[in-house]
Amino acid sequence: MLDHIGLTVSDFDRAKAFYDAALAPLGITVVMSVGAEETGAFAFLGYGPTADRRDIQAGKPSFWIGGGETATGPMHVAFTAPDRAMVDAFHAAALAAGGRDNGGPGLRPHYHPNYYGAFVFDPDGRNVEAVCHAPA
Repeated sequence: MLDHIGLTVSDFDRAKAFYDAALAPLGITVVMSVGAEETGAFAFLGYGPTADRRDIQAGKPSFWIGGGETATGPMHVAFTAPDRAMVDAFHAAALAAGGRDNGGPGLRPHYHPNYYGAFVFDPDGRNVEAVCHAPA
């Protein structure tokens, strides 16, 4: 159901130091970094396990922090979709229900080559996403 969740942080370096230390005992560390030059806004760090666990695949970021202003909302949550058509349907339904567009359906290759997602702001300004990781 949930693919990943992200928080906007007020002090990126302080938050990184905190989560690096707090998550280390769980075997969770930064497994992906997306720079401001790639997003056009702020840098993001994705945390995940370094080794396969029963609950999650090694190297898959499931918890994200992002620096800067709350340009992408105070919180981000992403739901899994088994195919790209469902991502498209999510985006259309969310807009019809009063959501505001925050990035239409499409590939986001800076995450990985098959990352197909769509983003909307919910009525409270949270960044909600549907994502499919499967190839077309």
